[in-house]
Amino acid sequence: MDARAILMGVAFAFMWSSAFTSARIIVASAPPITTLALRFLISGLLAVMIARALGQTWRLTPSQARATIIFGICQNALYLGLNFVAMQTVEASLAAIIASTLPLLVALAGWLFMREKLGALPTAGLLMGFSGVVIIMWGRTGSGTADPVGVLLCIAGVLALTIATLSVRNATAGGNMLMIVGLQMLVGAAALALIGGATETWEVTMSWQLVAAFVYTTLVPGLAATLVWFMLVNRIGPVKSATFHFLNPIFGVAIAALILSEKLSFTDFVGVAIITVGILFVQISKKAKTST
Repeated sequence: MDARAILMGVAFAFMWSSAFTSARIIVASAPPITTLALRFLISGLLAVMIARALGQTWRLTPSQARATIIFGICQNALYLGLNFVAMQTVEASLAAIIASTLPLLVALAGWLFMREKLGALPTAGLLMGFSGVVIIMWGRTGSGTADPVGVLLCIAGVLALTIATLSVRNATAGGNMLMIVGLQMLVGAAALALIGGATETWEVTMSWQLVAAFVYTTLVPGLAATLVWFMLVNRIGPVKSATFHFLNPIFGVAIAALILSEKLSFTDFVGVAIITVGILFVQISKKAKTST
């Protein structure tokens, strides 16, 4: 892994983690579901236009079409939709911590439902990761800073993303990736627009913070992070690329503390450190298994 790949991986992790802070700013002033639908509409159209300029086609294979629909519903409508609603009452740092358990949940689900073998290192990583979450939840519940309903929505969201990840494993192989990303964003936009239209009223408190957060969320985590991710995967492969997910809880907590002045307790720091090491163990074991 060369210096450019490391820089790309760190940049991707930073952009992905920063989305929770910008989302927290957005939902404080605008309806979460409808705003998210608008974000996906813009990001999706931009991705499709860039993909067409690169020569990609929107004529998908059956597996690609299935991946587009599943990810559009599970990742965009359910995972991000539930997170946007939750962050009306849940701090960005806690939402980022819950979302960062995705690699752990994918590994656990692979063992439970797909009979994938777990060695000592990934088993230790799973136990450490989930124990870190328990430590953080225990500290925040005891201090009354965590809204139980919001936390449940975040958990439901990351479970939906786990299902999507397992359901479309290897289904998007064969190129045309940016087009698939753009189309699944448009699928999510359509689903969210229907839900938002039925459940929300368009009441927005305009401010420069809202505009900046919306533009940033649309262009940086929504589009730039996706482009960097695919360039990184093409450069070093998906297994090595996934190793950078261990940075997500660190960046998610740090950005929320810096931008939103969210207070972090000692148990938060301990839990984040344990989760980070747990994710790293799981990803290292995947890398070792692939290389053998």
